[in-house]
Amino acid sequence: MPTTKNIYLKILFSIFLLSAFFSCDTKKQKQTVHHKDPNEITFISVSHIGGTLGEYKIIKAKRDSIFAEVGATANHSHKEWSSAIDNNTWIQLVSHLNSKELDQIKSSPSQQSVDGIDETFQIRTPKKSHIYVNSFADTTHYKQLQQLKEHLDLLLPKEYQ
Repeated sequence: MPTTKNIYLKILFSIFLLSAFFSCDTKKQKQTVHHKDPNEITFISVSHIGGTLGEYKIIKAKRDSIFAEVGATANHSHKEWSSAIDNNTWIQLVSHLNSKELDQIKSSPSQQSVDGIDETFQIRTPKKSHIYVNSFADTTHYKQLQQLKEHLDLLLPKEYQ
């Protein structure tokens, strides 16, 4: 009987600690979200994935850093690179993106099923996450994504471009 009481006390104590931990974390997140501009771009990701060798190139950028990885699954090659970026670089990177017009960009069907390569963009704001697959077919609205891709490539070392 005493071991049963100890188990119940341990479970009760664990639940209490977990609830206290998560309630503090939630309050902190809510405070920071309310102070942000809902149209401010906070994250960018561009990826090219597919092909007969399973090639991939993924670039992710935040206000303070950029990360890139390239490789191919067929020959098990994989390289990663990351670097810090300053605030001016981030502002220049997102300056040509109009977050209010992002909803107008249209995606196209995936090409991976026929050994094609899919180009995927992900752009996040505190208000919304925008995801586009093969949007290069939308010639009217793709220009700002093309400029973004070109600016990102300029930040990468040559072997990741």
